[in-house]
Amino acid sequence: MNILIFMNSILPVKKYGGTQRIMWWLAKEYNNLGHKVTFLSKKGTICSFADVIFYNPEKKINEQIPENIDIIHFNSTPKEEITKPFIVSIRGNGRKGEKFLKNTVFLSKNHAERHNSNCFVYNGLDFNDYGKPNFNKKREHLLFLAKASWRVKNLAGVIDISKKSSQKLAVVGGNRLNLKMGFRFTPNLNVKFYGLVGGDKKNEILNKSTALLFPVLWHEPFGIAIIEAMYFGMPVFGTTYGSLPEIITKEVGFLSNNKSEITSEIKNIEKYNRTNCYEYVCDNFNSQIMAKGYLKFYEKILNNEILNNIAPFSNNDYNKKILEFNH
Repeated sequence: MNILIFMNSILPVKKYGGTQRIMWWLAKEYNNLGHKVTFLSKKGTICSFADVIFYNPEKKINEQIPENIDIIHFNSTPKEEITKPFIVSIRGNGRKGEKFLKNTVFLSKNHAERHNSNCFVYNGLDFNDYGKPNFNKKREHLLFLAKASWRVKNLAGVIDISKKSSQKLAVVGGNRLNLKMGFRFTPNLNVKFYGLVGGDKKNEILNKSTALLFPVLWHEPFGIAIIEAMYFGMPVFGTTYGSLPEIITKEVGFLSNNKSEITSEIKNIEKYNRTNCYEYVCDNFNSQIMAKGYLKFYEKILNNEILNNIAPFSNNDYNKKILEFNH
């Protein structure tokens, strides 16, 4: 199969970039499975296992697709009519009433159902990017891993939980002073901010963390941070929204919309087995499983099947993202 992946960004990414990393890992797995892969992406992209065509935004996408391509993978709904077979994977929550194309796939069962679909593929990690976790390494702090500037990721709630549980906190994905969404300054010196980091530096921080705090205030489609944390042996403590109940079992974490309950459960952190968390991710959320999931949908499309008989649409109100998080 000749697969084209459209990414309007430079690959590979070095720091933050969840979608970019997912598509990079997919391409690697497709190559390993014997498929030919081409990236249509921004100038500056370099790839040893796939062909690269530099995307020209002044031209239509159709004009930039080679004749031999069998199927195209988009990560947002294309704005023009595409003449080749294609699939769209949606990674966020649609606005209320927003409509999607029939060959659209989501990231979890909950994510799909909230968009009136049953087509989804879980994210998976390429473990080669993370190395082998060290469970004998001293664990020093709790972890926040997300865009701190985004209120629905609930850094304020995470800081409160870490303070009440008398534990240090590492924040990956934000800075002590944040002016992007108003003036925010965190004076608590038990909270260490690392900014946007990737690669070995990020892995080192994760390998020193005891648990991931993930009390999101929206319906999370699928947080890559969750499986990254569990790969390093961390249980995850979060809310019950979106895909979290699908991903986080009672053996690898704890879910509650009550801040006090999460704080109390953190005191029992030693009951969670680090090896179990690691093996759970390896068995269920690896990039090969993810690739095979998408390939099944590719084959259906190439056999002239339609993934969703009725075009998916969002029944969420994106402007009402802040959900309940009680004391």
